Amino acid sequence: MRNSSRGNVYVLPFLPLYSDNKFCVAKFMRQVPLSELAVQYVKGVGPARAAQLAHLGIQTVEDLVFSVPRRYEDRSRLLPIRQLALGQLATVRGRVLAKGLRRARGGQAIVEAALGDATGVIFCRWFNQPYLAKWLRVGEELIVYGRVEPDLPGSRRQAGSHLQLIHPEIERVDGDADEASLHMGRIVPVYSLTGGLNQRWFRRIVRHALSRHAALIRETLPSSIRDRHHLQPLAWALEQIHFPESWDALEHARRRLAFEELFVMHVALARRRARLTSREKPRQYIREGPLITAFLDRLAFSLTASQRQVLDELVADLCKPTPMLRLLQGDVGCGKTVVAASLMAVVIQSGYQVALMAPTELLAEQHHRVFRGYLEPLGVRVGLVSQGVSVQERKRLIRELADDSIKIVVGTHALIEPAVSFANLALVVIDEQHKFGVVQRNALARKAQLPDVLVMTATPIPRTLALSIYGDLACSTITELPPGRVPVRTLILPESQRPDAYRLIREELRQGRQGYVVYPLVEAKDDREVKAATQMAEYLKTRIFPKSAVELLHGQMRPKEKETIMQAFAEGRIQLLVSTVIVEVGLDVPNATVMLIEHPEHFGLAQLHQMRGRIGRGAQPATCLVIGDAADEAAQQRLSAFAGTTDGFRLAESDLELRGPGELLGRRQSGLLRFRIANLIRDRELLEAARKEAFELVGKDPQMASPELTALKQRLRISSSRSSPSVGLFRRNS
Repeated sequence: MRNSSRGNVYVLPFLPLYSDNKFCVAKFMRQVPLSELAVQYVKGVGPARAAQLAHLGIQTVEDLVFSVPRRYEDRSRLLPIRQLALGQLATVRGRVLAKGLRRARGGQAIVEAALGDATGVIFCRWFNQPYLAKWLRVGEELIVYGRVEPDLPGSRRQAGSHLQLIHPEIERVDGDADEASLHMGRIVPVYSLTGGLNQRWFRRIVRHALSRHAALIRETLPSSIRDRHHLQPLAWALEQIHFPESWDALEHARRRLAFEELFVMHVALARRRARLTSREKPRQYIREGPLITAFLDRLAFSLTASQRQVLDELVADLCKPTPMLRLLQGDVGCGKTVVAASLMAVVIQSGYQVALMAPTELLAEQHHRVFRGYLEPLGVRVGLVSQGVSVQERKRLIRELADDSIKIVVGTHALIEPAVSFANLALVVIDEQHKFGVVQRNALARKAQLPDVLVMTATPIPRTLALSIYGDLACSTITELPPGRVPVRTLILPESQRPDAYRLIREELRQGRQGYVVYPLVEAKDDREVKAATQMAEYLKTRIFPKSAVELLHGQMRPKEKETIMQAFAEGRIQLLVSTVIVEVGLDVPNATVMLIEHPEHFGLAQLHQMRGRIGRGAQPATCLVIGDAADEAAQQRLSAFAGTTDGFRLAESDLELRGPGELLGRRQSGLLRFRIANLIRDRELLEAARKEAFELVGKDPQMASPELTALKQRLRISSSRSSPSVGLFRRNS
């Protein structure tokens, strides 16, 4: 029978253990796919342990065999006691020379044993395991594994005269050979477990699952792909990832499973792209028209060659009969916004509407201001929907969106509210997509019929990360900055040179320039020695720059107040803006030529680069000052990379190597790439190969009708009741 609360997990009713019923159960377990067989029927599990395993996301036998170890311990080489060194993890075989049980002052039970071989003696101690005093037998041979430590003071022998092992794992030499072989004399797996479960038991049930159900492990990768990339069969890889015969075999197994993990993800992405681009959209665009011509003629500058190339790519994609799905990226200040505005002009002159969703009110307000400046003089109305808009104003905006009076609407996640509807929405633009959840992005796209989608990011993305997050999107990259831009000079200064930093800022302000001072916190915390924007703004205004117009800007201000300050800064009425990371994106003031960043250890490389991108947007040279005595090595590496280049893509690669994809994406998005095996830094070539194979496979067989792909379809969890497949090989639910 099926237990509906567990999805496709077969749970057998209770059967008395007569021989016939045992046969029926065994026959049933041999026929049910591993993905549908409840883990409680693995030998040694049962209902109580199955409930504990459920906390690890393990509900089926498939979940169990794909729960790979987090690390390994080399217990394959027995060492003579005389050769042991302090701090070493070692496996030792010896005879129990003596044993004893004593109580510490608090009543804690301490079991001690002296283990000897032909070369010496080592002492073993176990705390709060009094049963071991009876289990150990003087004269028997044991194999123990643990970290070698000096003998503790307070023992019954002279301290330092011997070595010891605290809580070593232990096996009898004359015990169950099969059992012992799981834990000693080999490369031993170590798993991530929850409370109440131990490593020895988990190894046993994995061993039982692999031994009994190996024949049911269905191959996922087509044989032609395995042959091209010299990949072992799946059943072999699972056996070796849990119980490797050698380090070389372990690496081959890891490579096989990493390829599959990446391949499955990209098959899902390829299928999604094929599904979305296989339908004809119900509209056509006017490629050349009066609005786009007037827009380009009004610009005070000419588009760069790279901007023109990217705009041509976007317009060509837009004019195809199938929906556009494209990523637009480029370094800070490369001019993505003007390219997006050009594309919007093409859409609007064709009679349709555009919606742009930004992750913060500050960025939405900045976009609203920029697009109004570009297009309202040409008769295009641009609206703003955000939490800062009054109720009456929002109702008016919603009404005018519905009757097609407003052609472009910019907003935060407020755009996805049910009350917001469109008369003729055609183009959906998502800015800083990685800061939104998948549900939010899809909710906006559903407000149009097969919309064209443009994703923009001001944060340069490493290629491996882009192929994984945006793998179903075509990519356009602006590769050059506008002419006349001078790279920003970056200076890392110790605290002792703070007066020099203030003098440099004062001189820039005296010459009529503007600048920023950025802090990691809005308000100071009592328990942290970190300066905060609110307190420091008053200090800088009255004590350091009394002759300059200094104002505070942070995310906790009311929207109208933020808008007023931003407008005053843009118009030059504010010279120095004291702020938080809120200025990371959204402010474009060409007259700003200096920035001081405080406590840089609190920011990631991408944030530092984005903040630095707020200055140097005009023709004047700009300087970014960073004050902080970085204490830890990771912070020093970040600052060194930051000061060493202004190339955002190089910095993005460095950030990926330093912090990994989870930190780069943030908590909301890191789950998209929660790989068990694959590593986007180590497996870059593997990712490229897996992606190529996945897209070629889907291109040749979009419906995956080949019988050889049955297991792959099951791995993707493709069914009519689910709109999007799981892309993680080792995650049961997406």
